[in-house]
Amino acid sequence: MAYHSPYRAPPQISAPPDQGFLWNIFQRSSLLSFTVEEVRVELKRLRPGKAKGLDGVCLRVDKDRSGVISDSELQQALSNGTWTPFNPVTVRSIISMFDRENKGGVNFNEFAGVWKYITDWQNIFRTYDRDNSGFIDKNELKQALTGFGYRLSDQFYSTLIEKFDRQRKGQVAFDDFIQCCIVLQVSKSGRVLPARWKEGQK
Repeated sequence: MAYHSPYRAPPQISAPPDQGFLWNIFQRSSLLSFTVEEVRVELKRLRPGKAKGLDGVCLRVDKDRSGVISDSELQQALSNGTWTPFNPVTVRSIISMFDRENKGGVNFNEFAGVWKYITDWQNIFRTYDRDNSGFIDKNELKQALTGFGYRLSDQFYSTLIEKFDRQRKGQVAFDDFIQCCIVLQVSKSGRVLPARWKEGQK
């Protein structure tokens, strides 16, 4: 599915990720009982241009049954692997990329693109999380961004860690890694970051 955004899709990595790895993006709770594997199975069933296989998943996320998944609904459904709320700025960024009609959320067809976008980043994150800690430290971040074609100073990497490390651990979680890369992509393109993406950012 094409990304309806002026920004690049996640950079391709040279080595394929472990296909058996399942990141717990969706929480296994009474509110959201489906698993990543279940969604993967449904995605495989999708026909071009259709997202009927994800209807059940979308209905669980779409709490108010409006037919549009808002950023708050998506945030409640997502887990960054640390049992803390998914970065709301990251969620707003992703919603903005796929919300073609500026309706403040994504419909069921657009949600299929959102899911693929997140799982693409999941695979990239897993590839560069060398120690399988669930976080990316400064050295791992440098390896990842160098692999994407960035040439940055060590001090700049320290600045990135400081800015996007919301938990003050000297490393970044999955959701903050996505946001870091999105901001770098936007900066590289010379575009102005939408104001709604900056809310809550340091």
